Amino acid sequence: MKLEQKEKSLLFSETIMPDIFFSEYLCAIPGDYVKIYLYIVFLSKYGKDVKLNDLSKKLNIPIKTINDGIKFLEENGLILKKTTGYIIIDLQETTLHNLYTPNLTMSKEKIEQTAKNKSRAKAIDHINNMYFQGIMGPSWYNDIDLWFKKYEFDEQVMIALFDYCYNRSAMHRNYVQTVATAWSSNKVKTWNDLDQYYEKQENLNKFKKTISKKLGKHNGLTQYEEAYIENWVLNFGYDMNIIEIALRRTTLKQNPTFEYINNIITDWHDRNLKTPSEVQAFLEQRKKQEKTTKDLKAKVNKGNYEQRNYDNLDFLYANQTNKED
Repeated sequence: MKLEQKEKSLLFSETIMPDIFFSEYLCAIPGDYVKIYLYIVFLSKYGKDVKLNDLSKKLNIPIKTINDGIKFLEENGLILKKTTGYIIIDLQETTLHNLYTPNLTMSKEKIEQTAKNKSRAKAIDHINNMYFQGIMGPSWYNDIDLWFKKYEFDEQVMIALFDYCYNRSAMHRNYVQTVATAWSSNKVKTWNDLDQYYEKQENLNKFKKTISKKLGKHNGLTQYEEAYIENWVLNFGYDMNIIEIALRRTTLKQNPTFEYINNIITDWHDRNLKTPSEVQAFLEQRKKQEKTTKDLKAKVNKGNYEQRNYDNLDFLYANQTNKED
């Protein structure tokens, strides 16, 4: 493939990287992909034709990783595919375009509202200084402004969002937006909403640990098993007292699965059983019904057996009488 870069006046033999790369892109690019990107930027100055196998050998990176890295860089707007190869995107020009274009469509009212929103401006300034060391990339400002509008977060929640991602060493755009979407789907808008959400999540984590321990899952739960528990707690509104009853019933079955437990709990929910006492009453009633059915079936079977024997004796007796006659 051939690598190209827009012609620039080269005064020195250097490979220059714009600061926008470090503030906007670096944190979201996996390590091997960074190596690939930096090297092809270096080669692009000379208009070199380079083969993927050569990149693999030069960088000591598997060919599959090279292919995946090229695809990643293309999808994230760092390189552009052409018929003859790739062009290295001018990140400064792209960022300027992204910043300038939306502003052309901003209404006068929105501009005035943004200018007057001093509280929001202070929150963004705090995020810049606390989590970006004062050098937050320009596009983050647009993203934060968009998230304020889209999710209707107050300033404290927006700061908490970045604090959450920062503490998990995940300060890249996709992760931040994923967390923001999760909070919004749980109706988080204010600090009080977020506090209640944290409390709910803390209780949910306790449930998961307790259930995992009771079922002997020392290696932890799978993503799908956790989803079952979240459904029981968040959607069904069941606490550990009800879930405990279902867990005890696994002793009646060899190698019970989470699906088996989920079927039990879902059945209780479908029957509108909301408390442990209602569940226990239902189980007792069903136990009595099963016993009654079993007893009735046993009586029927016993009656049929005795009747068959009687009929057979009559038949034998009749045959014996005919022989004697």
